[in-house]
Amino acid sequence: MKRQVPKPRDLAPLLQFKKPEWNRNKRRLDAALTIEDLRTIAKRRTPKAAFDYTDGSAEAELSIARARQAFRDIEFHPAILRDVSKVSTGWQVLGAQVSLPFGIAPTGFTRMMQTEGEYAGARAAGRAGIPFSLSTMGTASIEDVARANPHGRNWFQLYMWKDRDRSMALVERAARAGFDTLLVTVDVPVAGARLRDKRNGMTIPPTLTPATILDALPRPRWWIDFLTTEPLAFASLDRWSGTVAELLDTMFDPTVDFADLAWIRDQWPGKVVVKGVQTLADARAVVDVGVDGIVLSNHGGRQLDRAPVPFHLLPSVAAELGRETEIMLDTGITSGADIVAAIALGARFTLIGRAYLYGLMAGGEAGVDRAIAILSEQVERTMRLLGVAGLEELTPQHVTQLTRLAPRPSPGERRW
Repeated sequence: MKRQVPKPRDLAPLLQFKKPEWNRNKRRLDAALTIEDLRTIAKRRTPKAAFDYTDGSAEAELSIARARQAFRDIEFHPAILRDVSKVSTGWQVLGAQVSLPFGIAPTGFTRMMQTEGEYAGARAAGRAGIPFSLSTMGTASIEDVARANPHGRNWFQLYMWKDRDRSMALVERAARAGFDTLLVTVDVPVAGARLRDKRNGMTIPPTLTPATILDALPRPRWWIDFLTTEPLAFASLDRWSGTVAELLDTMFDPTVDFADLAWIRDQWPGKVVVKGVQTLADARAVVDVGVDGIVLSNHGGRQLDRAPVPFHLLPSVAAELGRETEIMLDTGITSGADIVAAIALGARFTLIGRAYLYGLMAGGEAGVDRAIAILSEQVERTMRLLGVAGLEELTPQHVTQLTRLAPRPSPGERRW
Protein backbone atom coordinates (compact mmCIF):
# COMPACT_ATOMS: atom_id res chain seq x y z
CA MET A 1 0.00 0.00 0.00
CA LYS A 2 1.38 3.36 -0.97
CA ARG A 3 1.88 5.76 1.90
CA GLN A 4 2.05 9.52 1.89
CA VAL A 5 2.48 12.36 4.29
CA PRO A 6 -1.00 13.67 5.15
CA LYS A 7 -1.81 17.21 4.18
CA PRO A 8 -3.24 19.55 6.84
CA ARG A 9 -6.37 20.22 4.74
CA ASP A 10 -7.03 16.46 4.60
CA LEU A 11 -6.62 16.06 8.36
CA ALA A 12 -8.92 18.90 9.36
CA PRO A 13 -12.22 17.05 8.68
CA LEU A 14 -10.93 13.92 10.45
CA LEU A 15 -9.76 15.55 13.67
CA GLN A 16 -12.39 17.43 15.60
CA PHE A 17 -11.20 18.73 18.95
CA LYS A 18 -13.81 19.02 21.66
CA LYS A 19 -14.44 22.55 22.80
CA PRO A 20 -13.45 22.85 26.46
CA GLU A 21 -16.19 23.49 29.02
CA TRP A 22 -14.94 25.96 31.61
CA ASN A 23 -17.99 25.76 33.87
CA ARG A 24 -17.08 22.99 36.32
CA ASN A 25 -20.66 22.34 37.38
CA LYS A 26 -21.85 21.99 33.78
CA ARG A 27 -18.88 19.78 32.92
CA ARG A 28 -19.65 17.54 35.88
CA LEU A 29 -23.36 17.29 35.07
CA ASP A 30 -22.83 16.73 31.35
CA ALA A 31 -20.71 13.69 32.24
CA ALA A 32 -23.65 12.18 34.17
CA LEU A 33 -25.51 9.83 31.83
CA THR A 34 -27.75 8.10 34.37
CA ILE A 35 -29.47 8.86 37.67
CA GLU A 36 -26.89 6.59 39.32
CA ASP A 37 -24.17 8.88 37.95
CA LEU A 38 -25.90 11.83 39.60
CA ARG A 39 -26.13 9.87 42.84
CA THR A 40 -22.35 9.28 42.76
CA ILE A 41 -21.70 13.00 42.32
CA ALA A 42 -24.24 13.87 45.02
CA LYS A 43 -22.62 11.54 47.54
CA ARG A 44 -19.25 13.12 46.90
CA ARG A 45 -20.53 16.68 47.34
CA THR A 46 -23.01 16.33 50.22
CA PRO A 47 -22.34 15.76 53.95
CA LYS A 48 -23.09 12.22 55.07
CA ALA A 49 -26.09 13.02 57.29
CA ALA A 50 -27.89 14.97 54.55
CA PHE A 51 -27.04 12.44 51.83
CA ASP A 52 -28.08 9.47 53.97
CA TYR A 53 -31.37 11.16 54.86
CA THR A 54 -32.13 11.29 51.13
CA ASP A 55 -30.64 7.97 50.12
CA GLY A 56 -31.75 5.85 53.05
CA SER A 57 -34.99 4.19 54.03
CA ALA A 58 -36.38 2.26 56.98
CA GLU A 59 -34.78 -0.49 59.06
CA ALA A 60 -32.93 -3.00 56.82
CA GLU A 61 -33.94 -1.01 53.70
CA LEU A 62 -35.50 -4.08 52.09
CA SER A 63 -38.53 -2.23 50.71
CA ILE A 64 -36.55 0.17 48.55
CA ALA A 65 -34.17 -2.57 47.40
CA ARG A 66 -37.11 -4.76 46.35
CA ALA A 67 -38.84 -1.88 44.60
CA ARG A 68 -35.75 -1.13 42.52
CA GLN A 69 -35.20 -4.81 41.79
CA ALA A 70 -38.79 -5.12 40.58
CA PHE A 71 -38.07 -2.64 37.80
CA ARG A 72 -34.93 -4.56 36.85
CA ASP A 73 -36.94 -7.78 36.73
CA ILE A 74 -38.96 -6.91 33.66
CA GLU A 75 -38.80 -8.01 30.08
CA PHE A 76 -39.86 -5.65 27.30
CA HIS A 77 -41.59 -6.88 24.15
CA PRO A 78 -40.82 -4.45 21.30
CA ALA A 79 -42.88 -4.18 18.15
CA ILE A 80 -40.95 -3.73 14.91
CA LEU A 81 -41.53 -1.82 11.70
CA ARG A 82 -43.49 0.96 13.37
CA ASP A 83 -43.18 4.64 12.48
CA VAL A 84 -41.50 6.24 15.50
CA SER A 85 -40.03 9.23 13.68
CA LYS A 86 -42.13 11.40 15.98
CA VAL A 87 -42.86 10.44 19.58
CA SER A 88 -45.23 12.15 22.02
CA THR A 89 -44.28 11.75 25.69
CA GLY A 90 -47.16 13.77 27.13
CA TRP A 91 -50.88 13.50 27.75
CA GLN A 92 -53.62 14.60 30.16
CA VAL A 93 -53.15 13.97 33.88
CA LEU A 94 -55.85 15.08 36.31
CA GLY A 95 -57.48 17.24 33.69
CA ALA A 96 -54.42 19.11 32.38
CA GLN A 97 -51.57 18.44 29.99
CA VAL A 98 -48.15 17.20 31.07
CA SER A 99 -45.11 17.02 28.78
CA LEU A 100 -43.71 13.88 30.37
CA PRO A 101 -45.27 10.96 32.28
CA PHE A 102 -43.53 11.88 35.54
CA GLY A 103 -43.45 14.74 38.02
CA ILE A 104 -41.47 15.74 41.09
CA ALA A 105 -42.60 14.03 44.27
CA PRO A 106 -42.99 15.91 47.57
CA THR A 107 -39.84 15.74 49.69
CA GLY A 108 -39.21 17.20 53.12
CA PHE A 109 -36.21 19.23 54.33
CA THR A 110 -35.13 19.80 50.73
CA ARG A 111 -32.94 22.85 51.37
CA MET A 112 -30.90 20.74 53.78
CA MET A 113 -29.81 18.64 50.81
CA GLN A 114 -28.84 21.68 48.72
CA THR A 115 -29.60 25.28 49.51
CA GLU A 116 -31.68 25.99 46.36
CA GLY A 117 -34.07 23.24 47.46
CA GLU A 118 -37.69 23.52 46.41
CA TYR A 119 -37.06 26.69 44.40
CA ALA A 120 -34.76 24.74 42.06
CA GLY A 121 -37.24 21.88 41.76
CA ALA A 122 -40.21 24.12 41.06
CA ARG A 123 -38.43 26.18 38.42
CA ALA A 124 -37.02 23.08 36.69
CA ALA A 125 -40.43 21.40 36.70
CA GLY A 126 -42.04 24.48 35.21
CA ARG A 127 -39.52 24.56 32.37
CA ALA A 128 -40.05 20.87 31.68
CA GLY A 129 -43.85 21.10 31.68
CA ILE A 130 -44.31 18.69 34.60
CA PRO A 131 -45.91 19.12 38.05
CA PHE A 132 -43.93 20.03 41.15
CA SER A 133 -45.15 18.77 44.52
CA LEU A 134 -44.45 20.73 47.71
CA SER A 135 -44.33 18.79 50.97
CA THR A 136 -45.96 19.88 54.20
CA MET A 137 -42.42 19.44 55.55
CA GLY A 138 -40.93 21.60 52.81
CA THR A 139 -38.36 24.30 53.43
CA ALA A 140 -39.91 26.82 51.02
CA SER A 141 -43.25 28.44 51.63
CA ILE A 142 -46.35 27.74 49.59
CA GLU A 143 -46.34 31.30 48.29
CA ASP A 144 -42.63 31.26 47.39
CA VAL A 145 -43.04 28.06 45.37
CA ALA A 146 -45.96 29.61 43.52
CA ARG A 147 -43.75 32.60 42.69
CA ALA A 148 -40.90 30.32 41.58
CA ASN A 149 -43.21 28.37 39.25
CA PRO A 150 -45.95 30.88 38.34
CA HIS A 151 -47.09 29.28 35.10
CA GLY A 152 -46.54 25.60 35.94
CA ARG A 153 -48.56 23.04 37.84
CA ASN A 154 -47.97 23.06 41.59
CA TRP A 155 -49.33 20.31 43.83
CA PHE A 156 -49.45 20.43 47.64
CA GLN A 157 -48.83 17.35 49.75
CA LEU A 158 -50.74 17.24 53.03
CA TYR A 159 -49.94 15.41 56.23
CA MET A 160 -52.82 15.63 58.64
CA TRP A 161 -51.59 16.97 61.98
CA LYS A 162 -53.10 16.57 65.39
CA ASP A 163 -53.89 20.29 65.13
CA ARG A 164 -56.52 20.07 62.39
CA ASP A 165 -56.96 23.83 62.15
CA ARG A 166 -53.30 24.34 61.29
CA SER A 167 -53.44 21.57 58.71
CA MET A 168 -56.42 23.08 56.96
CA ALA A 169 -54.87 26.55 57.12
CA LEU A 170 -52.10 25.17 54.90
CA VAL A 171 -54.69 23.72 52.54
CA GLU A 172 -56.40 27.11 52.28
CA ARG A 173 -53.07 28.82 51.59
CA ALA A 174 -52.28 26.34 48.83
CA ALA A 175 -55.68 26.90 47.22
CA ARG A 176 -55.25 30.67 47.33
CA ALA A 177 -51.77 30.33 45.78
CA GLY A 178 -53.19 28.44 42.79
CA PHE A 179 -52.05 24.90 43.57
CA ASP A 180 -54.29 22.65 41.51
CA THR A 181 -53.94 19.26 43.23
CA LEU A 182 -53.86 18.10 46.85
CA LEU A 183 -51.81 14.97 47.60
CA VAL A 184 -53.07 13.50 50.87
CA THR A 185 -50.39 11.20 52.27
CA VAL A 186 -51.88 8.41 54.38
CA ASP A 187 -48.97 6.08 55.24
CA VAL A 188 -47.37 8.02 58.11
CA PRO A 189 -49.38 7.43 61.29
CA VAL A 190 -45.97 7.34 63.01
CA ALA A 191 -42.44 7.74 61.75
CA GLY A 192 -40.60 4.78 60.27
CA ALA A 193 -37.35 3.59 61.85
CA ARG A 194 -34.78 5.33 59.65
CA LEU A 195 -31.65 3.89 61.15
CA ARG A 196 -29.15 5.82 59.06
CA ASP A 197 -30.52 9.05 60.51
CA LYS A 198 -30.23 7.73 64.05
CA ARG A 199 -26.68 6.54 63.52
CA ASN A 200 -25.73 9.88 62.00
CA GLY A 201 -27.41 11.82 64.80
CA MET A 202 -29.29 13.70 62.08
CA THR A 203 -31.29 16.65 63.40
CA ILE A 204 -33.06 19.64 61.87
CA PRO A 205 -31.14 21.91 61.59
CA PRO A 206 -27.91 19.83 61.33
CA THR A 207 -26.02 19.58 64.61
CA LEU A 208 -22.29 20.26 64.55
CA THR A 209 -20.21 17.53 66.19
CA PRO A 210 -16.55 16.54 65.73
CA ALA A 211 -17.73 13.91 63.24
CA THR A 212 -19.81 16.36 61.17
CA ILE A 213 -16.96 18.85 61.14
CA LEU A 214 -14.55 16.21 59.83
CA ASP A 215 -17.14 15.18 57.26
CA ALA A 216 -17.48 18.83 56.17
CA LEU A 217 -13.82 19.39 55.39
CA PRO A 218 -13.88 17.91 51.88
CA ARG A 219 -17.28 19.54 51.16
CA PRO A 220 -16.74 23.25 51.82
CA ARG A 221 -19.18 24.42 49.13
CA TRP A 222 -22.15 22.77 50.87
CA TRP A 223 -21.26 24.36 54.20
CA ILE A 224 -20.60 27.79 52.69
CA ASP A 225 -24.02 27.69 51.04
CA PHE A 226 -25.64 26.39 54.23
CA LEU A 227 -24.10 29.04 56.48
CA THR A 228 -24.51 32.03 54.16
CA THR A 229 -28.12 31.58 53.07
CA GLU A 230 -31.44 31.80 54.87
CA PRO A 231 -31.43 29.53 57.97
CA LEU A 232 -32.99 26.15 57.37
CA ALA A 233 -36.51 25.98 58.73
CA PHE A 234 -39.87 24.51 57.87
CA ALA A 235 -41.69 27.06 55.79
CA SER A 236 -45.14 25.72 56.73
CA LEU A 237 -44.65 25.37 60.48
CA ASP A 238 -42.61 26.57 63.42
CA ARG A 239 -38.90 25.96 63.69
CA TRP A 240 -37.88 22.63 65.12
CA SER A 241 -34.77 21.44 66.89
CA GLY A 242 -34.67 17.67 67.12
CA THR A 243 -34.73 14.51 65.06
CA VAL A 244 -37.05 13.96 62.12
CA ALA A 245 -38.74 10.99 63.80
CA GLU A 246 -39.43 13.02 66.94
CA LEU A 247 -41.03 15.75 64.86
CA LEU A 248 -43.25 13.31 62.94
CA ASP A 249 -44.38 11.49 66.07
CA THR A 250 -45.13 14.79 67.82
CA MET A 251 -47.14 16.35 65.02
CA PHE A 252 -48.84 13.69 62.93
CA ASP A 253 -52.25 12.33 63.78
CA PRO A 254 -52.49 8.51 63.96
CA THR A 255 -56.30 8.65 64.23
CA VAL A 256 -56.97 9.79 60.64
CA ASP A 257 -59.53 7.53 58.92
CA PHE A 258 -61.69 7.36 55.80
CA ALA A 259 -64.22 9.81 57.23
CA ASP A 260 -61.42 12.34 57.63
CA LEU A 261 -60.38 11.72 54.05
CA ALA A 262 -63.90 12.47 52.83
CA TRP A 263 -63.92 15.65 54.92
CA ILE A 264 -60.57 16.78 53.46
CA ARG A 265 -61.86 16.08 49.94
CA ASP A 266 -64.79 18.40 50.55
CA GLN A 267 -62.52 21.24 51.72
CA TRP A 268 -60.34 21.31 48.60
CA PRO A 269 -61.57 23.00 45.39
CA GLY A 270 -59.21 21.16 43.02
CA LYS A 271 -58.19 17.58 42.40
CA VAL A 272 -57.55 15.25 45.36
CA VAL A 273 -55.10 12.35 45.15
CA VAL A 274 -54.36 9.88 47.96
CA LYS A 275 -50.72 8.91 48.27
CA GLY A 276 -49.52 5.79 50.10
CA VAL A 277 -52.00 3.12 48.94
CA GLN A 278 -50.47 -0.35 49.34
CA THR A 279 -53.27 -2.90 48.89
CA LEU A 280 -56.01 -3.47 46.34
CA ALA A 281 -58.65 -3.38 49.08
CA ASP A 282 -57.51 0.04 50.29
CA ALA A 283 -57.30 1.27 46.69
CA ARG A 284 -60.96 0.33 46.24
CA ALA A 285 -61.95 1.95 49.53
CA VAL A 286 -60.15 5.19 48.67
CA VAL A 287 -61.72 5.35 45.21
CA ASP A 288 -65.14 4.81 46.78
CA VAL A 289 -64.58 7.96 48.86
CA GLY A 290 -64.59 9.86 45.58
CA VAL A 291 -61.03 11.10 45.14
CA ASP A 292 -59.60 11.84 41.71
CA GLY A 293 -56.52 9.62 41.85
CA ILE A 294 -54.33 7.35 43.94
CA VAL A 295 -50.58 6.95 44.25
CA LEU A 296 -49.37 3.40 44.79
CA SER A 297 -46.45 4.05 47.10
CA ASN A 298 -44.67 2.66 50.14
CA HIS A 299 -43.12 6.07 50.84
CA GLY A 300 -39.87 5.19 49.14
CA GLY A 301 -39.35 2.38 51.63
CA ARG A 302 -39.07 4.94 54.43
CA GLN A 303 -41.99 3.78 56.57
CA LEU A 304 -42.79 0.06 56.89
CA ASP A 305 -39.89 -2.11 55.79
CA ARG A 306 -40.97 -5.21 53.81
CA ALA A 307 -44.01 -3.28 52.56
CA PRO A 308 -45.61 -4.29 49.24
CA VAL A 309 -43.75 -3.31 46.09
CA PRO A 310 -45.94 -0.71 44.33
CA PHE A 311 -44.87 -1.83 40.86
CA HIS A 312 -45.96 -5.40 41.69
CA LEU A 313 -49.31 -4.10 42.93
CA LEU A 314 -49.92 -1.96 39.85
CA PRO A 315 -51.36 -4.55 37.39
CA SER A 316 -54.07 -5.78 39.74
CA VAL A 317 -55.10 -2.26 40.77
CA ALA A 318 -55.11 -1.11 37.15
CA ALA A 319 -57.26 -4.06 36.10
CA GLU A 320 -59.74 -3.42 38.91
CA LEU A 321 -59.85 0.37 39.07
CA GLY A 322 -58.16 1.76 35.99
CA ARG A 323 -61.42 2.97 34.47
CA GLU A 324 -62.58 4.62 37.69
CA THR A 325 -59.59 6.69 38.76
CA GLU A 326 -56.15 7.86 37.71
CA ILE A 327 -53.45 5.58 39.06
CA MET A 328 -50.02 6.95 39.83
CA LEU A 329 -46.90 5.24 41.11
CA ASP A 330 -43.71 6.03 42.96
CA THR A 331 -40.91 4.21 44.81
CA GLY A 332 -37.86 2.72 43.16
CA ILE A 333 -37.89 4.65 39.88
CA THR A 334 -34.33 5.28 38.66
CA SER A 335 -34.69 5.35 34.88
CA GLY A 336 -36.99 6.32 32.06
CA ALA A 337 -37.45 2.65 31.25
CA ASP A 338 -38.98 2.18 34.71
CA ILE A 339 -41.44 4.96 33.94
CA VAL A 340 -42.40 3.49 30.55
CA ALA A 341 -42.94 0.07 32.16
CA ALA A 342 -45.24 1.62 34.77
CA ILE A 343 -47.31 3.39 32.11
CA ALA A 344 -47.57 0.19 30.09
CA LEU A 345 -48.93 -1.71 33.10
CA GLY A 346 -51.63 0.84 33.83
CA ALA A 347 -50.19 3.88 35.59
CA ARG A 348 -51.27 7.27 34.31
CA PHE A 349 -48.35 9.06 35.90
CA THR A 350 -45.30 8.52 38.09
CA LEU A 351 -43.48 10.58 40.71
CA ILE A 352 -39.73 10.83 41.23
CA GLY A 353 -38.21 11.72 44.59
CA ARG A 354 -34.66 10.52 45.08
CA ALA A 355 -33.89 10.80 41.36
CA TYR A 356 -34.63 14.53 41.48
CA LEU A 357 -32.81 15.01 44.78
CA TYR A 358 -29.64 13.34 43.49
CA GLY A 359 -29.63 15.92 40.70
CA LEU A 360 -30.22 18.73 43.19
CA MET A 361 -27.34 17.61 45.41
CA ALA A 362 -25.09 17.05 42.41
CA GLY A 363 -25.52 20.50 40.91
CA GLY A 364 -28.35 22.62 42.26
CA GLU A 365 -31.00 23.76 39.81
CA ALA A 366 -28.87 22.73 36.84
CA GLY A 367 -28.64 19.28 38.41
CA VAL A 368 -32.43 19.02 38.60
CA ASP A 369 -32.60 20.01 34.93
CA ARG A 370 -30.08 17.26 34.19
CA ALA A 371 -32.05 14.63 36.11
CA ILE A 372 -35.22 15.52 34.20
CA ALA A 373 -33.32 15.50 30.90
CA ILE A 374 -31.82 12.07 31.60
CA LEU A 375 -35.22 10.56 32.40
CA SER A 376 -36.87 12.32 29.46
CA GLU A 377 -34.26 11.00 27.00
CA GLN A 378 -34.65 7.49 28.42
CA VAL A 379 -38.45 7.61 28.21
CA GLU A 380 -38.38 8.70 24.58
CA ARG A 381 -35.69 6.22 23.56
CA THR A 382 -37.46 3.33 25.29
CA MET A 383 -40.73 4.21 23.56
CA ARG A 384 -39.03 4.32 20.16
CA LEU A 385 -37.33 0.98 20.73
CA LEU A 386 -40.67 -0.52 21.79
CA GLY A 387 -42.24 0.76 18.57
CA VAL A 388 -44.73 3.14 20.16
CA ALA A 389 -45.24 6.76 19.15
CA GLY A 390 -47.46 7.82 22.06
CA LEU A 391 -48.12 6.88 25.68
CA GLU A 392 -51.62 5.69 24.79
CA GLU A 393 -50.06 2.94 22.66
CA LEU A 394 -48.32 1.35 25.65
CA THR A 395 -50.15 -1.75 26.92
CA PRO A 396 -49.43 -4.65 29.30
CA GLN A 397 -48.39 -6.66 26.25
CA HIS A 398 -45.22 -4.58 26.11
CA VAL A 399 -43.99 -5.69 29.55
CA THR A 400 -43.61 -8.93 31.49
CA GLN A 401 -42.84 -8.81 35.19
CA LEU A 402 -40.37 -11.62 35.84
CA THR A 403 -40.73 -13.55 39.09
CA ARG A 404 -38.07 -13.31 41.76
CA LEU A 405 -40.07 -13.13 45.00
CA ALA A 406 -43.35 -15.07 44.97
CA PRO A 407 -45.75 -15.70 47.87
CA ARG A 408 -45.29 -19.03 49.64
CA PRO A 409 -48.55 -21.05 49.68
CA SER A 410 -50.44 -20.84 52.95
CA PRO A 411 -51.12 -24.06 54.93
CA GLY A 412 -53.84 -25.99 53.19
CA GLU A 413 -53.56 -23.96 49.99
CA ARG A 414 -53.33 -26.12 46.88
CA ARG A 415 -49.90 -26.06 45.22
CA TRP A 416 -49.79 -25.94 41.46
